[in-house]
Amino acid sequence: MYALSALLAASVFRAASAQGYGYSSGYGSGYSSGTDMSSLFGLVDSGCGTSGPVSCSNTTAEKNLCCFQAPGGLLLQTQFWDTNPSTGPSNSWTIHGLWPDNCDGTYQENCDSSRDYTDISTLLTNQGASDTLSYMKEFWVDINGQNEQFWEHEWSTHGTCMSTLEPSCLPSGSAKGAEAVAFFQIVVNLFKTLPTYDWLEQAGITPSSSKTYTLSQMTSALKSGYGFTPALDCSSGSVSSISYYYHLKGSLLDGELVPINAPSAGSCKSGSVKYATKTGTPTTSGTPPKTTSKPGSTSTKTSSPSPTITSAPGGDLPSSGTIQAITDDGVVGGLLGAGTWSTQTLGTYTLSGSSSGFTMSSKKGKCGISSGALTCGSGTSAATFTAVDDGDGNLLIAYQGDINWSSDTTPDGSAQETVYTGSGEGTDFNLAIVSS
Repeated sequence: MYALSALLAASVFRAASAQGYGYSSGYGSGYSSGTDMSSLFGLVDSGCGTSGPVSCSNTTAEKNLCCFQAPGGLLLQTQFWDTNPSTGPSNSWTIHGLWPDNCDGTYQENCDSSRDYTDISTLLTNQGASDTLSYMKEFWVDINGQNEQFWEHEWSTHGTCMSTLEPSCLPSGSAKGAEAVAFFQIVVNLFKTLPTYDWLEQAGITPSSSKTYTLSQMTSALKSGYGFTPALDCSSGSVSSISYYYHLKGSLLDGELVPINAPSAGSCKSGSVKYATKTGTPTTSGTPPKTTSKPGSTSTKTSSPSPTITSAPGGDLPSSGTIQAITDDGVVGGLLGAGTWSTQTLGTYTLSGSSSGFTMSSKKGKCGISSGALTCGSGTSAATFTAVDDGDGNLLIAYQGDINWSSDTTPDGSAQETVYTGSGEGTDFNLAIVSS
């Protein structure tokens, strides 16, 4: 998750083009697994909640775009690895931005010139976000040293296209520019949950002037940390940027970012990839923490750490099994052959693919998602699911990056309940694969 400011100097525009601002090196260069948004911002209650559909998954038009991100429902958190010249600490990637792509890969830019705010430093300071500004000065930096123009560009080009950050979506009486302040705070705090340098380092991948790595090595290391596959871009054979992809539940202010696999690979070619060294000094205080992200939805609310969930290795997906429902009270039945939740004898499912993408079928037929509900039958179009390890020995089924499922109520006796994607119905639960 930026219209080009009218005050942007020509030299800055050239720098933007060179670094891929907007989308000059976005999908054209290959840009194509949640985060609680209130912990990333935490100052505004949108009143939206997270019970509505996930962006890019709705089957009917959504009217309240304060609570549903559209049309830019495919969000990219983009980072730079600048080495010539070097920017930021030598042991951290730096922020590029947060971009709202449309669900089909197209995009909008420069959506509201009346909100092309300038002097971002003063805007942040006057609205109590000086800590965010201090962080930006170290980790959100322009390759030519034009930080203010860079920040103005990212807000006006991309931030103004966030439907859930329209001024009318904020509480009455909000200060002018409050939505931009929220944007910068959210991007900074989201970046802190994505420690690219540390994830690579934990896999033995560190910058070098002579050593090279395979793209597969780098992608696997990042997937191990993030839970899903990001897109890596290269320049002259050296890795230069990365994009982490999300869908959004609710408002960007306090909804949930649901991580997903990159829709397409980045521009780095398979085979050897250079990871060049930076000049400058390392940071020990401000770099994103060494942590393992949760591949499920991440809230922006301030909350206790979420349990760790990592992507299951592809070989861990069984070819067949039953599917149990895990609620807050433990295992309560599971899926029958039609995809409904019940406490009766569970159906047996055939799983085809790997943990990063598989289809399911039962004796009833293929399994898919219709109007937000899981269904299995002879006329059903197969949906693609993913599997994640919750760290407690459970292999959970996820749809579009979300491990949460829900039904109107908990089944009892011979009752069968329709299973819906995401949380928001009467009872929330996870679906765990049990090998047969």
